[in-house]
Amino acid sequence: MNRPIRTLSIFCLFLFVALLLNITYVQFVKADSYNDNAENRRVTQEAFSRHRGAILAGKLSIAKSVKSDDQYEWQRTYPKPYEYAAVTGFLSYAYGQSAIEHSQNDILSGEDDRLFTNRLIDLVSNNEPEGGNVELTIDPAVQDAAYKGLTALGKGVEGAAVAIEPKTGKILAMVTTPSYNPNNLASHNLTKAQQAWTRLNSTKKSPEQPMLNRSAQTTLPPGSTFKLVTAAAGIEDLGLTPDSMVNGKSSLDVPETNKDLHNENGYSCGGLGQSKVSLTTALDYSCNVAFGDVALDLSDAQLRKMAEKFGFGQDYLSQVPTATSRFPSGKLGPAYRVLSAIGQYEVAATPLQMAMVSAGIANGGTVMKPYLVNRVTSSSLDVIDTGNPTELDDQPAISSKTADYLTQMMESVVEEGTGTAAQISGITVAGKTGTAQSAKARSPYAWFTGFAPAENPKIAVAVMVQKSGTARSDVAGGSLGGPIAKAMIEAAVN
Repeated sequence: MNRPIRTLSIFCLFLFVALLLNITYVQFVKADSYNDNAENRRVTQEAFSRHRGAILAGKLSIAKSVKSDDQYEWQRTYPKPYEYAAVTGFLSYAYGQSAIEHSQNDILSGEDDRLFTNRLIDLVSNNEPEGGNVELTIDPAVQDAAYKGLTALGKGVEGAAVAIEPKTGKILAMVTTPSYNPNNLASHNLTKAQQAWTRLNSTKKSPEQPMLNRSAQTTLPPGSTFKLVTAAAGIEDLGLTPDSMVNGKSSLDVPETNKDLHNENGYSCGGLGQSKVSLTTALDYSCNVAFGDVALDLSDAQLRKMAEKFGFGQDYLSQVPTATSRFPSGKLGPAYRVLSAIGQYEVAATPLQMAMVSAGIANGGTVMKPYLVNRVTSSSLDVIDTGNPTELDDQPAISSKTADYLTQMMESVVEEGTGTAAQISGITVAGKTGTAQSAKARSPYAWFTGFAPAENPKIAVAVMVQKSGTARSDVAGGSLGGPIAKAMIEAAVN
């Protein structure tokens, strides 16, 4: 072979090897990134046209695919859109997926490796591939009670309600208002879907942010519901008991400041006119002065550590978007420590977090990680995976004795204190109300958290009303959140 032909052969061989290497790189190394690229419309259209598995709450399908008469073949539908949107999320041609539709996409689309056998069988039998199903931990009865309770407060209400099974961490309800209709985003009329997306994300047309899951993404001052954390620290670190006598005065002289801390109504604790009251009475009437004084005997580290034991500062749920609840870092002066102890200053919590506080107390001091997916199955209903209860930390947040003390005190709140609106005949309810101050121009935030039955807890709840038509002077956690919590508890227990 002469030299020119040999050179040309080597060059052709080089090109052939380069082509093979490029194909290998594209098919194996870059395949996932190309498939995940939002601009890859071929992949998007294929996924949008596929028979997607159902999302279930109990036996109720809250997201499913039905036959369509257009080019996409399958239409994603949400039978109870507004009630479950925060959980299901949406599937959209242009905007992808959110919430469970996103976190469980591989199962729902049928691409999960655990569904390989099913895909192989479909291929051999020439059947159209189907996605797997995702069964949630949501209890439809509790979800209904939460949704009806929040929407019954009237038009323009912004709030959320969450329920947890204390022993496992299963999320029994997750509701937010206002909500939105994911069917509009899943529409095969892409122009209408785009209009819906623009409207929902417009600060002018939708200033209330209907796509925001307030139960897990909104962090606000938890107000007096945080006194449960302060009480836990007082019992664990200062040796307090429900009968311990604490400051019952109408005001507290805060060291290193020229301002006093007052109770909400400006009176002595419970209007009893006593300089000392029991810790139980202080919780009954949610006395700022009493818990502010307890905070002065606690260190920053003790308060912060107790908050973190209950989940503050941690990320514990990946199945839907969440925000991290916060307790202020660094050294706190007396004024800031006092305000933090009553759930103000820079303390911020999601309703999910405050439900976890109650759930931890209900579970004897052990806080469980919350989770939403109970199990996943193939299209033929073979179980692929199940959710497993997992403790948040290696050690309980509080001792069982402290949990018993707090339970006893929370029962008193509902029986005799600010939480009487949550009373249920024949069921002992443990609870705590909260009213957190915000800007002077707007109403306070109303909170309620608790659990029941107190002697054998099946459900822990948190309700937060961020905005309502209620007059500022009438906003209270007990009156706004208590009845909703009561309905959720009745749905779970009965």
